[in-house]
Formats: sequence, C-alpha cells, structure tokens
Amino acid sequence: MARKTAKNAQEILMADFQALVLDTERLLEHSASLAGDQAEELRAQIKESLLKARETIEETKGSLQERGQAAVVAAEDYVQTNPWQSVGIAAGVGFLIGLLATRR
Repeated sequence: MARKTAKNAQEILMADFQALVLDTERLLEHSASLAGDQAEELRAQIKESLLKARETIEETKGSLQERGQAAVVAAEDYVQTNPWQSVGIAAGVGFLIGLLATRR
C-alpha cells in the first residue's frame, strides 16, 4: 500500500515537473515575440505551475518524512524486542554483502 502511494506521489510530482518544463520552454520560445498582455499571461501560467509543483513537493516531503519516521520507530521497536534476531539478520546481511563484494 505504501509503495503504491509513494509511486502515485512520484508520478504526480513528475507530471508537475514536466508541465513546468513545458511552460518554461514555451516562455523561452515566445519571449522574443510576446509583448504586454500575452507575456504577462504566460508568466502567470508559469507562476501557477511553479506554485503547484512546490506544493506537491512539500506534500510529498511531509509524507516521506512521516513514513520514514514510522519506519525508524518500527525498526527500533523490533530491535529492542528481538535483539538476538536482529544481530543474526545483520550478520547474514553483512555476510551476503561480503560475498557479493569479493566476487567483483
């Protein structure tokens, strides 16, 4: 469930950034030929896209911080509840990393 939510947030963020890039490219292409009201309208659209992208980034940042903190708390609780299993798991992971490192 968390992976789907993170993937969905990532897709939304990427779509917002793509829109931002497209708007910026349009501004650069048309900046020489636009004057007055047209330029102001395009700048307003770009500002709106920037604000939307910033809001999405802040929402995603907050969500990731909350989930990260929850993961840290869960890991600490598990280690405190099962210290020997945690040591065994850490040793196994270290052994596997050592095997992979020596193969290269």
